[in-house]
Amino acid sequence: MTDLELLVRTAELGSLTGAAKALDWSPAAASAAIKRMEAEWGAPVFVRSTRSLRLSTEGERMLPHIRQALQSLRDAQDAASSRRKAITGEVQVAMPSDLGRSVLLPWLEQFQEAHPRLALRLHLSDRNSDLMRTPLDLALRYGQPPDSTHVALPLAPGNRRVLVAAPGYVRRHGVPRTPADLEQHEALRFMLRDEVPKHWRIQIDGQWVDAPVQGRRSANDGEVVKRWALAGLGVAYKSWLDVAAEVADGRLQRLNPHWVGEPSPLFLVVPGRAQITPAARALREWLKPRLAEVAGRLGG
Repeated sequence: MTDLELLVRTAELGSLTGAAKALDWSPAAASAAIKRMEAEWGAPVFVRSTRSLRLSTEGERMLPHIRQALQSLRDAQDAASSRRKAITGEVQVAMPSDLGRSVLLPWLEQFQEAHPRLALRLHLSDRNSDLMRTPLDLALRYGQPPDSTHVALPLAPGNRRVLVAAPGYVRRHGVPRTPADLEQHEALRFMLRDEVPKHWRIQIDGQWVDAPVQGRRSANDGEVVKRWALAGLGVAYKSWLDVAAEVADGRLQRLNPHWVGEPSPLFLVVPGRAQITPAARALREWLKPRLAEVAGRLGG
């Protein structure tokens, strides 16, 4: 504690002994500090009597300036502490290709502007890399990780898949009235683990249905599937986060919004609790409200 803090506390309490006790000073040290300040300033700060202590006229005039100086000192100390706690270093992040390019990239640019001493290394792929065997610090992934040793922090738990197609495709081919009708449409299929899906799982009136699908186009890259859909080449079954912007601007439209698609929650995944670093926490705090705003437009 500084001499100035002692002076302010003494003025507030009207007691040098009380101020010394509150600040864990000895009475002798507190008295010496006040006398030292008065000698340096050439004026008495307090008027003393046997029963009371109050600020002198000079002390009353100086007190607001002293408080302002103390606040400036605290602000400087807080700024220095913030710099010491600044997020620094390099973080390697894996993320799905379509989500990364279409949704996350501008947010990550803003995140780095807020943390100029942080370097991000982005790995965009729809394959789930092994966090224990690759030089990755964290991953953004759809679905709970199968490895129970990993820690999965929710980012968009309510996200799910939706059926979408370009307006031009819908004008030419119509909207499927039942899940069985999907077999008559060109399905743009995303291959997970190189397996081409033969069914899309959809919930109608509380019942899950495996709707058969077929088509000539499939890819292990989610962005390619969306590009096909935007080109009017068929129907895609995509994560809402991936297509919300295109639905909003009319380039894609949801088919049968009352049909409920499979859950597709998004998580921030780290190998273990020791890897929940300040950078990982900050990234989650940055992305979560932004993703929640997009997910909130899903409705239903």
